[in-house]
Amino acid sequence: MEIHDQYTGHVEPGGAATRRQLDALTITKLSVGPMDNNAYLLTCRRTGDALLVDAANDPERLTDLLGHDDERPRLRTIVTTHKHGDHWQALGSIAGQTGSYTVAHPEDADELPVPPDRLVEHGETVQVGESAVEVIHLRGHTPGSIALLYRDPTGHPHLFTGDSLFPGGVGKTTSPEAFRSLVDDVENRVFAELPDTTWFYPGHGDDSTLGTERPKVPEWRERGW
Repeated sequence: MEIHDQYTGHVEPGGAATRRQLDALTITKLSVGPMDNNAYLLTCRRTGDALLVDAANDPERLTDLLGHDDERPRLRTIVTTHKHGDHWQALGSIAGQTGSYTVAHPEDADELPVPPDRLVEHGETVQVGESAVEVIHLRGHTPGSIALLYRDPTGHPHLFTGDSLFPGGVGKTTSPEAFRSLVDDVENRVFAELPDTTWFYPGHGDDSTLGTERPKVPEWRERGW
């Protein structure tokens, strides 16, 4: 698979992956499936252990992303950000091929095709080799939607938001109550806690930063979506 090392946060459906090199981790982004879902491979540079955020679709492409030589990452963990079907079409296949253990929030776990090996709550951590990501529960897009936060000790934070936060707004909700829950959690658990330099990686489309989006949050709340 073609992987570009000039990371911009943009990938094309069916196109090349793009990789960001941090001191401790690499982050590789790939678009899969008919709904342009983003899958993110986080790999510990010291151990080669890897974590996949959303085995969304196209198991063959995800397998190619892992590679086939002796130096390929060892996929240890697959985290599913939420229960919607476009985010787990390849979960059973990739978990079965790699023997990796699966992770999700308990409130979305029953609708996944593979029962999670581990259920995680807000504030818990998941290892990626010698590093860890923190679980942030963002209630509203689904009851068990989670984001994953990597606090780079030598740089800015990196936040994988699933479908809870996008450039231009929060994720889709099905009621005014769910919208208020989601925008409250995004404001209180993300924007109030993390700096403007935080780069976030959504479940579809291009990346953004919290600094770019922060001034718009009152507008999102006012418009109701």
